[in-house]
Amino acid sequence: MRLGGTIYYNKNGEHTMNTKTYTIIGSAVGLAVFFAVAMLPALLYGGYAGVLIAGGIFGTPLVPSFLVRTLIIGGMILGTIGVGALFSVGGAVAGAALSALTREPLANLPISDRK
Repeated sequence: MRLGGTIYYNKNGEHTMNTKTYTIIGSAVGLAVFFAVAMLPALLYGGYAGVLIAGGIFGTPLVPSFLVRTLIIGGMILGTIGVGALFSVGGAVAGAALSALTREPLANLPISDRK
């Protein structure tokens, strides 16, 4: 089985869509855009969310204890992972859509050219 935009058919001759290569490339591009554009804001907003959570649990003003710092760093990690996943999935969707749009129409393919 080949990868990347090639049209495949199952045992019954029905079309099966295979967009794995385009999806992986799109996901990689999405992660690259995330690292270039959105990583710093994700860290900052995640840290701010951690400060708000720690303030709600321990009260304000915050004393820089181990648990407070753990909540703040945890917020930064969750914010970064969440936004990174969003960019990765968005890139994968864009790659799959690009694969679907650039694929050769099925009506123009003779049966002998089907792989």
